[in-house]
Amino acid sequence: MSTDVVISYLGSMFQVALQIAMPLLVATLVVGLLISVFQVVTQIQEMTLTFVPKIIVSVAVLAIAGPWMLNVLIEFTIQTISSIKNF
Repeated sequence: MSTDVVISYLGSMFQVALQIAMPLLVATLVVGLLISVFQVVTQIQEMTLTFVPKIIVSVAVLAIAGPWMLNVLIEFTIQTISSIKNF
């Protein structure tokens, strides 16, 4: 296996990891931003106020996008294992 092949695999691995993590990261970022704006407007500085909505949104996003994330990961794994047989 040459270094070009390994670098290609690493690049596709990082791309798939980013693709899988992006829905969860964006959803929690948006909720965190909205909660922060709400805290600034109402001057409620409760630390636990940020955690509960983020957890709820994270679970909801995983429930909705979880099958898609799993399919992307399975396709990448099948593609990687099948390409190993060619060497």
